Amino acid sequence: MSKQIIHTDLAPKAIGTYSQAVKVGNTVYLSGQIPLVPETMTMVEGDMAAQIRRVFDNLKAVAEAAGGDLGDVVKLNIFLTDLAHFPLVNEIMAEYFAQPYPARAAIGVAALPRGAGVEMDGVMALD
Repeated sequence: MSKQIIHTDLAPKAIGTYSQAVKVGNTVYLSGQIPLVPETMTMVEGDMAAQIRRVFDNLKAVAEAAGGDLGDVVKLNIFLTDLAHFPLVNEIMAEYFAQPYPARAAIGVAALPRGAGVEMDGVMALD
């Protein structure tokens, strides 16, 4: 089965040796997104809520470039440098996702690229 590389200027450019997403059949693997502003490639200004929203916005842009939307996400991985922000992730996630929610993991990590407080990746299943 062939793979299709997904790219959009509406999400940050890859800052390493990876693609924003890869589509294989009806499955799309979304690379990790941190709260970078696509136009400037700098970290979003503001608090943790701003970081979380920017990450969801970045994931949404890549999902749409792949021909889907966040409603097609079946698995979401969330990496936080401070698990005390987990309730805030839940609150903001409800603004971006409707039931049935995707399967999910939330993992506490020591550090993330560029000093981000949050990173997320996921898997989409398209019709």
